[in-house]
Amino acid sequence: MGLRIGGLIFKVPRVTQAFDYDLVIVGAGVGGHGAALHAVACGLKTAIIEGGDMGGTCVNRGCIPSKALLAASGKVRELQDAKHLSAFGIQVGGVAFDRAAIADHANMVVTKQREGLIGSLKRLGVDVIQGWGSVADVQKVKVLQPDGTERTVTGKDILLATGSVPFVPPGCEIDGKTVFTSDHAVKLETLPPWIAIVGSGYIGLEFADVYSALGCEITLIEGLDQLMPGFDPDIAKLAQRTLIQARDIETKVGVLAMKVKAGSPVVIELADAKTREVVETLEVDACLIATGRVPKTKELALENLGVELQRGFIPVGDHLEVMKGDSPIPHLWAIGDATGKLMLAHTASAQGMAVVETISGRPRTVDYQSIPAAAFTHPEVSFVGMTEPAAKEKGKAEGFEVSSVRTYFKGNAKAIAEGETDGIAKVIFRPDNGQLLGVHIFGLHAADLIQEAANAMKLHTPVQELAFSVHTHPTLCEVLDEAFKRAAGAGGGH
Repeated sequence: MGLRIGGLIFKVPRVTQAFDYDLVIVGAGVGGHGAALHAVACGLKTAIIEGGDMGGTCVNRGCIPSKALLAASGKVRELQDAKHLSAFGIQVGGVAFDRAAIADHANMVVTKQREGLIGSLKRLGVDVIQGWGSVADVQKVKVLQPDGTERTVTGKDILLATGSVPFVPPGCEIDGKTVFTSDHAVKLETLPPWIAIVGSGYIGLEFADVYSALGCEITLIEGLDQLMPGFDPDIAKLAQRTLIQARDIETKVGVLAMKVKAGSPVVIELADAKTREVVETLEVDACLIATGRVPKTKELALENLGVELQRGFIPVGDHLEVMKGDSPIPHLWAIGDATGKLMLAHTASAQGMAVVETISGRPRTVDYQSIPAAAFTHPEVSFVGMTEPAAKEKGKAEGFEVSSVRTYFKGNAKAIAEGETDGIAKVIFRPDNGQLLGVHIFGLHAADLIQEAANAMKLHTPVQELAFSVHTHPTLCEVLDEAFKRAAGAGGGH
């Protein structure tokens, strides 16, 4: 017999006599939640421990609320673009928006997602234990409960999924009002007339998109010598033209925000990234610190088992087993941002499922090269695999050639019909065997389009085969269809 939910049959959990649970998960973010659902499906009696909000960063302070803000601000941007609308024969009057109502929309989405997550755990019989979990011993977790008391929970296997928190560089004074991180920004409590954003990665780009659409003046500060340093150079070049230059966003590159003093105004001391000498002082209304994230692992007490954190990250093996030096610790696993493998919510989810499979006697690893990523700007940026410089470096080391092809949205019928022709798709591959090494897209719905390429990389499908895939016409996915055909023509062997 099994429990049927949503068309799926879940095994009735077995009861492990020697332990309280088969699996104890510390952290109820996307990774921990996904692992719990899969564990129940595999017949494991499961508990999940969470000291903060159920859903973790993604649901409460990251992916979900930021996408709600981007959706609302994106509509404002579109309705204010009279020139774009007039091309369709559409004329609109003045566009107004309510900041508080936009913030309420984001909060409503968060609440709905969090309640859905809690409900799914409850329906499946996962025990939710409120409190902060730490490793007490092998197969034992100590829980500091909200009332200050402690309890110990035992599990045949323990899974650590504690996630990450925003990184705040030394010298940055956070008050949550005038100087803040993305944790505060998703609440959209204010719209500062002039805001500095420190960091031009995913977080900085997305909030620059939101704030610029809602009328804020922006200064984007990047410590490295180029904007969008994690993106493929060709994609970054075009994206900067559309997302930054066209929006009159001021940029300062190669400088560090050495000191950020909260207040009115916010005072920022900018120093040359190489010499560390102060070169400029800015006074702005607010400052968003978007300099990445760091693992939340210090409170796990892994030193009790002799585990040495690596820059705060939990060392793991190929199957995500926690490592003590060169040896795995039996029955202890870690997933998500805490491992530092690829700090994305869907990576954590994939890792959680892989661990449960391994626990259940079906060892599974995660192919990180086939995991896609995206920035949900307008237009979007997405990629999977390596950038062209990284691919060429690998090719040089291993003795193979690397080629790339580009196709543009301006030649795509659907993009033309939408009036959204700013965009490019870039496919990086080996011409000798057609192996995909990386795919990068900037343009309308890039975050959705990248999945086809990610699946192809996961299945190791060569471009010679992808060139014969049939794509619906007229759709944006024909941008990739054309790219694969060009790559196959360049690669030969078909």
